[in-house]
Amino acid sequence: MELITSVEFGRMINAAAQILTKNAQHINKLNVFPVPDGDTGTNMSLTMQSGAQYERDSTETSIAALSAAMSKGLLMGARGNSGVILSQIMRGFTKFVANFDTLDAKQFANALKAGAESAYKSVMKPTEGTILTVIRESAAAAGDAADQSDDLVDVAKATWDASKEALAKTPDLLPVLKEVGVVDSGGQGLVFVFQSWYEVLSGKTTQEDLSTPPDMAQFDEKTDEFDAQVSLDPKDIKYGYCTTILFETGKGSTYDREWNYDKFYSYLSKKGDSLLVIADDGLVKTHVHTEDPGAILTEATHYGSIKWVKIDNMRDQQQAVIDRVAKEQASQPKEPIETAVITVASGHGVSELFKSMGVTDVITGGQTMNPSTKDLLNAITSSKAKNAIIIPNNANIFMAASQAADMSKIPVEIVKSKTIQQGLTAMLGFNPDADVKENASEMTAQLSTVKSAEVTKAVRDTSIDGKSIKRGEYIGIVDGKIQANGRRLRDVAINSVKAMLDDDSEIVTIIYGSQSNQKESEQLTKAISKLDNNLETEIHEGDQPLYPFLISVE
Repeated sequence: MELITSVEFGRMINAAAQILTKNAQHINKLNVFPVPDGDTGTNMSLTMQSGAQYERDSTETSIAALSAAMSKGLLMGARGNSGVILSQIMRGFTKFVANFDTLDAKQFANALKAGAESAYKSVMKPTEGTILTVIRESAAAAGDAADQSDDLVDVAKATWDASKEALAKTPDLLPVLKEVGVVDSGGQGLVFVFQSWYEVLSGKTTQEDLSTPPDMAQFDEKTDEFDAQVSLDPKDIKYGYCTTILFETGKGSTYDREWNYDKFYSYLSKKGDSLLVIADDGLVKTHVHTEDPGAILTEATHYGSIKWVKIDNMRDQQQAVIDRVAKEQASQPKEPIETAVITVASGHGVSELFKSMGVTDVITGGQTMNPSTKDLLNAITSSKAKNAIIIPNNANIFMAASQAADMSKIPVEIVKSKTIQQGLTAMLGFNPDADVKENASEMTAQLSTVKSAEVTKAVRDTSIDGKSIKRGEYIGIVDGKIQANGRRLRDVAINSVKAMLDDDSEIVTIIYGSQSNQKESEQLTKAISKLDNNLETEIHEGDQPLYPFLISVE
C-alpha cells in the first residue's frame, strides 16, 4: 500500500477508538498505585471515541479535513493527562497533514514525528518512561522505515514494533514502574493505537470488523455547545423523531427477507437523516432522525426480530431545554460576576462544602472520571463571568484545565490543588473583590498549609514503598504516598493522621464518604483526641464515592 486515502484514514481512527475501548480495563490495571483511580484506559478510550465521532460526522473527503475534524473531537473530549497528550499527538499530526488529500509513507512518518514534537511541547516537564517515550521512538522508527520502503504496511509495522520495544523499556526509565512491575499505562494505550493502524493498513481489520454495535449511550442526542442548543428553534427541526432500533436478522414471525445492508440503508436514507446502520454477527443497530418512526420499525421487522427500540421526540426535548435554560437564566444575577470559581469534585456533601465557601460551579468528577476540556470550557462559558479560576483537585486534570484556559475567551487562572482538601483550603484565600491573578496567588499560597490523606481500598495485590498490600485492604495515601494499610478502616485512618501530625498541627478535618458514616467519624475523632488532646476536630458529610474518609491536617 502506497497511499492512505480518506477511506483508510477513517478506518484507522475508528479502529483506534475500538481497540482502546476493548482494552480499557487492561490499561487501567497498569496504574502504579493500588487505588481505584485506574482510569488511563478509560480516559484514552473516551478521548479517542470523541475524535472518531467528529471524524465520522465530517462530510469532507481529504485527509487534511478529516484529520482536522478528528483533532477537534480529541481536544474537546480529552480527559486526564493521557487523553490530553493523545490529543496533542494527533494535533501535531493534523498540523503536518493540513495540505494533503492523501498520505504516502514519508508523509505519514513525518506526521508522526510532528505528533511527537507536539506532545513533548504540551508537557511542561516531559518525563521519559511514559507515553512520550513511546511516541518519540515510534516516530523515529517510522522515519527510518520510510527511508527504506514506500510500503505503508512496512512503515506501520515498524511503528508498532518500535512502540512495543519502547513500552518494554519504560520500567527502566521510570523507577516507580519497575518497583511495582508494570509498564506505563499511557504508553500501552498508544501501542494499541499503532497496532490497530497496522491491522487496518495490512488488511487484517476491514470495514466489517469496525461495525460492532456501540453502547446505547453513544446515541444520546447531544450538542457541542450549550448555547447552540438554546438558539435552535424546535420548529426548524426537519426530522423530529430520533429513532434507534436493535434487531436480530433472520429471526421472528415477521421475517420474510434476507438481510441486505445496502437496501436497508437506502430505504432509511429516504426517510430521514443522521443515519447510522451497524451490522455485526446477525445483529443490526440503526439510528435515524425521521418523521415516520413507524415505517422504520415496519421495515426492520421484514429482516428480523426487534430486540430494542428507543424513540424520542426531539422537538419536545428541545423545548424542554429552552424552558430549563430560560428558568436558570432568570434566576441568575443580571450583572455578570467578576470571577467564577470552578472546581471538580464528587459527592453531594463535598459539593455543598465548596459552594458554601464561594465556589460558583462544581463539575462532577475526580479520580475515576476526569472532566474533559469541553466540560471545563462549558463551565467557564456558562458562568458569564469576566474572569475564572479553576481548582482541579487532581493532578490528572491539570492539563485539561490548561487546555480550557487557553481556549477560553476570558482570563482564566488555575490553582493547582491535587486533593479535595487542598481545594477547600485554597478557598480560604479567595476574595470576590480581588483581582483574579491576586486571588490565584493567595489561593495557591494556601495549598502548602494543609496535609491531605485519602483512605480507600486497594484494587490489586502489590508491593510499594516497602509495604506489601493485599487486594481489599484499606490504604491511607498521604499527599500521594501510601503511609498505612490494613484490614481495619479506623486503624488505617488513625495511622494516616499520625503520619500528618507535627508540632504545628492544630485542626483535623474529617469528610466521610458514602462508604462510611457519622458514627464511625465520631469514633475516629475520639481516637485522634487521644493522640493530642489539644487538636481541634471537625466532621463533615461528603458523600464522596470510593473514599470512606478524606482527612486534612492544618
